[in-house]
This record gives sequence, C-alpha cells and structure tokens, in this order.
Amino acid sequence: MASTVSQPARGDTPWHTHTVFNQAPPLEGLDVFSSNLPLVEAVRREGAGWVTERASALGRVVGGDPQQSWGRLANENKPVLHTHDRYGNRIDEVEFHPAWHKLMTLGVEHELHSLPWTSEEPFAHTARAAMYMTAMQAEAGFACPITMTFAVVPALRAQPELAAEWEPLITSTSYDPRSIPASEKGSAIAGMAMTEKQGGSDVRANTTVATPLNGGGAGAEHELVGHKWFCSAPQSDLFLVLAQTEDGLSCFLMPRILPDGSRNAMQIQRLKDKLGNHSNASSEIELHGAWARMVGEPGRGVPTIIEMVGHTRLDCVIGSAAGMRAGVVAATWHAAHRSAFGKTLIDQPLMRNVLADLCLESEATTALAMRLARAYDEAHLDAEAGEDSSDAQLFKRLATAVGKYWTCKRAPNHAFESLECLGGAGYVEETGMPRLYREAPLASIWEGSGNVMSLDVLRALSRSPRSLEVFVAEVEQAAGADARLDAAVSKLKAQFADPGTLESRARRVVESMALCLQGSLLVRNGPPAVADAFCASRLGGDGGLEYGTLPAGVDFESIIARSRPQL
Repeated sequence: MASTVSQPARGDTPWHTHTVFNQAPPLEGLDVFSSNLPLVEAVRREGAGWVTERASALGRVVGGDPQQSWGRLANENKPVLHTHDRYGNRIDEVEFHPAWHKLMTLGVEHELHSLPWTSEEPFAHTARAAMYMTAMQAEAGFACPITMTFAVVPALRAQPELAAEWEPLITSTSYDPRSIPASEKGSAIAGMAMTEKQGGSDVRANTTVATPLNGGGAGAEHELVGHKWFCSAPQSDLFLVLAQTEDGLSCFLMPRILPDGSRNAMQIQRLKDKLGNHSNASSEIELHGAWARMVGEPGRGVPTIIEMVGHTRLDCVIGSAAGMRAGVVAATWHAAHRSAFGKTLIDQPLMRNVLADLCLESEATTALAMRLARAYDEAHLDAEAGEDSSDAQLFKRLATAVGKYWTCKRAPNHAFESLECLGGAGYVEETGMPRLYREAPLASIWEGSGNVMSLDVLRALSRSPRSLEVFVAEVEQAAGADARLDAAVSKLKAQFADPGTLESRARRVVESMALCLQGSLLVRNGPPAVADAFCASRLGGDGGLEYGTLPAGVDFESIIARSRPQL
C-alpha cells in the first residue's frame, strides 16, 4: 500500500513568500465606447446617434486584444529600417511587428480613415470622431497613418483627375502593407513630407526642388530632388510633398511604388528615435529625382496642403480627448480597487478631488472635440452649397486652431497626473501609463506647435474679422446660464481692445477662447455638477494651477461616476 504524505498548506511552502492582495483586477472586456458616457451623450447631441451601435461594436473589440496586447507589442517592438537587401540592392523597407498590422487593419476595416468621404449618413465627421476616439485608446501610434490617409482626401480634390485615380484606393476598407503598386492592391495609405532641416514650421524656407517633365502646371509630372527632415509613415503608398518650382512652393503627390512596380527615387536615411509614438515609423528621407505630380495650382502649395493639415489638426484634438479618456479609465479603475489607510483610494477626499478634476478635463475636451467635428460636417455641407464663408466654415477654421492649442497643451499634465494616481506602479512600463505619458506631447507639436497655433488664430481673425463674432455667438448660446461664464466672456472680448500687443498675448487670448467655449458647451449640455465645477475652477478663479484643486463644495461623486468604467 502506497504511503500518503500530507502536503503543507500553500502559505507554509518555503517558496511562497507572500499573498498578492490589494491590487486592482485586470480591466478586461470593457466596451471602450459605451462606458464613455460623456462621449455617448456627445454623439447623440451632435447629430450622429446612428453610429452608436457601430461604435459600441468597435468599443468591444478595442477593449480586448488591441488594448491588452497589440498596443504594447507594437511599442515594445519598434519599426526597423532595412535600407538594403542581403545582395546589396536598395530596398528602403520598414519592418513592423505583426501587432502593428493588426492595428492598421482594425482602423481601415472600421473606416477610421474614410467614413466622412464614403458615408451617406448625416454628420459623418462626428461619427468618425467617436470611432477614432474609441480606437485610439488601444494605441496612438497607428492613428498617425490613419489620420493622414483620412486627411489627404480634401487636399487631393484640388486636382480632380488625381482624386479620381487615388480616392477609391485611399477609401478602400482593405489594408495591404505589401510594396507593390497601389492599383494592384486596391488600397492605399497616405503620408506626408513637409518639414526640412532649415525650416521647421517655416515651410517656405524649403529647398527641395521640383523640375517639370512635361511642361509643368497643375497635375503635371515632375522630378523632386531634395531632403525632408520629417516624413511621417515612410511605408505609405503615397505622400503629399512640398517642393519649390519657378512659381514658388507647390504641392505634389509622390507614390512610393511606381505603376511599373519599381521603387520611386525616395531613400529613407533613418528612422527617428522619438520620445514616444514608438510603434509608428517617422523618418528622414532624400529624394533623388522622385517622380511626382503637382496637386493644385503652381505656387499654391501651402493653401493646397493646408486642407490636409486642417483635418490632421482636428484629429489632434480628438486624439487628446482619447488620451485623457485612457488616463481617466486607468486612474479611476485603480483608485476604486486599491486601499490605503483603511479606505479605498476613490473614497479618500483628496484623491476624489484629483479624480474629479481629471474627469472634468476629459469631459470638457471630449465635448469640444465632438462639437468641432460637427463643425466640419456643417462646413462641408455649406461648401457643397457654394457658400465659401459661412458661419460654420468660419467657426471651424478658428475653433480648430483654438481647440488644438488648448487641448494638446492640457494633455501632458493630465497624463502625468493620471499616472501619479497609480503611485509607483504608474511609473512602471507594464501598466501602460509611461506610454500614455510619452505620447501626450506629440499632438501639440504635430501640425503646429503652441506658438504656431496661437498665431494661426490671429491670422484667421485678421483674414476674416467676422469669425470672432461667429465664435462669440457660439459661446453666448449659454449667456445668462452661469454668471462666471458670462464674466469670462466679457473679459475675453476686452482682450481684443489693444491690437498692438495682441501677438505677445496670443497664448493667453487663445486659452481664454478655449475655456469659454468649453464652459459654454458644458453649461448648455453637461450635468449641473460638471458645469458648475468647470465654471468654478476654470473660469471663476476657485481652482489652483494643478489638477486636484477643485473647490470643496464640488460634487466629486457625480463627476467621477460619469467617467468611471464599470464592468
């Protein structure tokens, strides 16, 4: 008969040093859209309620493998540049981890790159904004080529024959990363190359030269020679590029693979070693007689490509809202399950103040992003009706610059404060919070830094003085509802009384415009607890310089409850 040896209790085993407790459970299986109540409400309010079920389906997908593994793997395994093959042939290929291609497939199949250009439903920009904000919470890096593919369409329409050739490929719902002609794939991803070493934001200092091959002019073939210090997504199928002609700086469409299957004369010199955005490839390139076709009129490169830039700036605002939402979800989930000094963190008065302030910022940014997206829908309809300077177009132009400046400035500190809510764990890579923090500054730099955006606001006001009237009219839809908002609007108007010092004060002015717009949106549409806390802390002076300094009388519980994820 076999002897029986009694086993020690698990706690007595020599290798068992501790029991894990007081840790938040994994946040898995979350519907990233439906759990975001401020976004769900904004979708309905701004006219795109038809997308709710579709966005919820995407939200369930994003809350699975994309959030749990794809984003992490794509960042931990950065893109690798292969300039030559084993035989010495120049190939200029960028190798990505499979997780990157899964993220790209997700974005393309859900039409994050194309919905406003293909859908017949109303307010398709608004619907796309909700989808994009949801998907970006898995990983921000893949959103760069998705955004540029989306944004290239209105720029290409300046050259109808090029739009007719490329738009069906750009708006395709299939993703194919192979280096073959886009016409053979039936799809295309777009990138852009504007910045050069000597110019930065001053693209008119560009030295890349375009030489006509067949007489020149709009739509004509050219050869490009020069360098680009920053080319976004060099693995793309086509790029919009700025280059000098006899008529001045012009815009060109440059394919990576030529129709005959050969590689265009574009050489990738290196991939950028960036602060964040590690999953995405950004590069420095040289052009050695690259074949391209002019888009728009000669010498009108900036006005042509600005259509692409404007739409990418919209996505910077939406992306900031997505990042803030990710921070709020992580912070509130951790605080609801972690105890310290006899209470869960979420029940500690000072932590409630911090969490409520983070939720407040996230909700205000979401409201602004979705209102801005609706402005793009309205402006598009007006343009189709032949109205070139409608109120919607003026508001869109001004509010894009205002919104990008402010929301992108607020994002980095929001990510930092969200990270700090997790304590030391938030500083550890496996929580995902360092990745969120590193990503946060990008949107402020991309497509116009803080100074560029502030000056862009002044430029918009100078070119269309009535745009300030339109902007104020939007804000004053909440007139009389909150005395603090009314006072802030009065102060805002007074800031334009001294035009001689306006440029040096531009950041302060734009900040005031953004806060008044956010305050108006929340007063009109948000619950009383949210609107009151925003007006008190952001407009009424009853708040500090850091998050977590809301006045004591704020309804912290109601504000947090709106944004806290529930499984």
